[in-house]
Amino acid sequence: MSERSKPSIFWLFAIFALPLMGLMVKFRFHDREKMPQTGAAIITPNHYSNIDPVVIGTATWYLGRLPRFMAKASILKIPVLGWILLKSGQIPVERGGSTRSSAALNAAKELVAKERTVIVYPEGSLTRDPDMWPMRGKSGAVRLALELDIPIIPVAHWGTQQLMARYSNKLNVFPRHTIDVKVGDPVDLSEFVGKPLDNKTLTAATNKVMDAITALLEDLRGEKAPEVRWNPAEHNQSETGRF
Repeated sequence: MSERSKPSIFWLFAIFALPLMGLMVKFRFHDREKMPQTGAAIITPNHYSNIDPVVIGTATWYLGRLPRFMAKASILKIPVLGWILLKSGQIPVERGGSTRSSAALNAAKELVAKERTVIVYPEGSLTRDPDMWPMRGKSGAVRLALELDIPIIPVAHWGTQQLMARYSNKLNVFPRHTIDVKVGDPVDLSEFVGKPLDNKTLTAATNKVMDAITALLEDLRGEKAPEVRWNPAEHNQSETGRF
């Protein structure tokens, strides 16, 4: 029995979201069999459009898993919406992106106990790379993976920018857009197991994850990514906001 076949609040989401997405998007999956159907896992996609969470959440459903995200703790305090998000197993993250808060770690441990998946954007925000290649990553995903001994599944998608351009909030509904989604093998982090989770270890592990995501995106785009990954700090750019 797949995770999504069990009754849950996600069925309500599917009733409303899937028909709407179907009118706007046709998904084309590559190596979908690589998405584990059981057990806890961290899904790490690339991030370049404000509508990415909706696209990746829908894709994750079609891939047989339930879409749970690291969500800002402030959102989970909103009446009704916050209750729904908590009931659906979203993991609260305090402002600043820390995954070491007690609430986040407790939710993550429950994730492992109940063999769930969680979607974490390792870039932390929309990529600043001019050509929308993945930029430098942050360590939240690998820290959780190494602390809780769960696999990271890299995912890349391309075509979402046709549905909603980067930094835009405007939907381009017609014509119907094709979005390619490619699933990779679990990232091998065995060389970091048992090491102190200091900045050196976390940076090296995060780079492996970003390399895996970038390789998947290269396959989808049929292009090579820049040799040096974009780092906003080196270009005097803020981490968030439009430019």
